[in-house]
Amino acid sequence: MQFWRDLVSRTFSGSPPKEPVAVLLASALKDLSQRTNGQSSLNKAWFTKIINTREQYLNNSPYVNIDALERYAENTYSTLLYLTVSALPMASLTVDHLASHIGKASGIIAVLRGLPLIAFPAPPSHHSNPTGALGLPSGGRQGAVMLPLDIMAQAGVREEDVYRLGADAPGLRDAVFAVATRASDHLITARTMLKNIRQGEDIGHEYEHKNDEGHAHEGIGHQSGSDSTDPKEIDKALGVLMPAIASQLWLDRLQKTDFDIFNSGLRTTDWKLPWKAYLAHRRGEF
Repeated sequence: MQFWRDLVSRTFSGSPPKEPVAVLLASALKDLSQRTNGQSSLNKAWFTKIINTREQYLNNSPYVNIDALERYAENTYSTLLYLTVSALPMASLTVDHLASHIGKASGIIAVLRGLPLIAFPAPPSHHSNPTGALGLPSGGRQGAVMLPLDIMAQAGVREEDVYRLGADAPGLRDAVFAVATRASDHLITARTMLKNIRQGEDIGHEYEHKNDEGHAHEGIGHQSGSDSTDPKEIDKALGVLMPAIASQLWLDRLQKTDFDIFNSGLRTTDWKLPWKAYLAHRRGEF
């Protein structure tokens, strides 16, 4: 992962390496600076946070509890949304708050969706491009049940049962339900916030990350950086918050399978997604 740290550092310093990602990032930084007369930029620390968090779990280290899984989602998926919002440009604690909840839901769901693939990894490829060349661990742990350990303990799930019985492992569906419920709670919270904002009411709770690095927005772009509830800000950033639609559709499908995480239908594309996203965007919802 040091490759990515160096790439980000060199790109932000104005000397991007001749790599596609670096060239595109440099172009995005230049474009954002030109559109805002040098007042806005992407936050380098957010890129570093994503890289460091991904590195922590490259070897499929277990999440010790559901809060650790949520922190992983916040530091990766939510942070990607923060970067996207800042590229609009926009600096709004309210939009960041919504993005935090939606990113947490998306990250938790991504871990659930990947559970069968990580528990039963495909055989190693023998072509000329080894996984090590892609920055993946070549000697990492093979086969892991990436559910929070506290949830597994509460549901009575044992890794060896999952390897032996798959979807029929005792307690597995209960554990999947518990983790999916946390993702659903974040989506419900975000939609409740949006409803309150539209009605001119208080959003209902504090943004727990408002004092974290990168959320002190004063002087960035044309927004105030306050925890305002101007619906126009939400409308401008609505496209960035659309991952909530895909997340909800997947949770609905999971529920229809009675939380059978190994059901092959959960790894297919939902044909309704473009239509649902279009309708939600027209209605100003997610």
